[in-house]
Amino acid sequence: MSGATEQGLTHFDAEGRAVMVDVGDKPVTARRALASAHVVMTAETLTHVLAGTAKKGDVLGVARIAGIMAAKQCSTLIPLCHPLPITKVAVDLVPDTELPGVRITAEVRTTGQTGVEMEALTAASVAALTVYDMLKAVEKSMEIGGIAVLHKEGGKSGTYRKDPE
Repeated sequence: MSGATEQGLTHFDAEGRAVMVDVGDKPVTARRALASAHVVMTAETLTHVLAGTAKKGDVLGVARIAGIMAAKQCSTLIPLCHPLPITKVAVDLVPDTELPGVRITAEVRTTGQTGVEMEALTAASVAALTVYDMLKAVEKSMEIGGIAVLHKEGGKSGTYRKDPE
């Protein structure tokens, strides 16, 4: 028996065993999720991103592709995620001198029976990890943070928006 338990957790059966939720009876709806992450670095390291002088190449371009690829692989990385027919993945990486670092936003869309929050979170996270990988020769003390779902739409639970801080 899968589904929500008394505590509202859907990935455990009545005996507390992990299960993949049966979404077969859920209606097909348009789903969208937006997630964020950021990489904090020194202003000197950010200069390499802005000038395109990182030794490994185009930091933002490679991280964008990595995030897109990661969203498509989410169900192989997160054990109880359903494989989904993703219709859109967009990963936006914006250098921010105030941080200093890179702000990342990932948007994922599908039309299906379950949401794409995990795919958006995975895209943002892997894009951030890729930024770190591309720049670690310059700075090992970079920090990754801000990983969160900012917005989701579709499905029974409706729309969610993270409160602005």
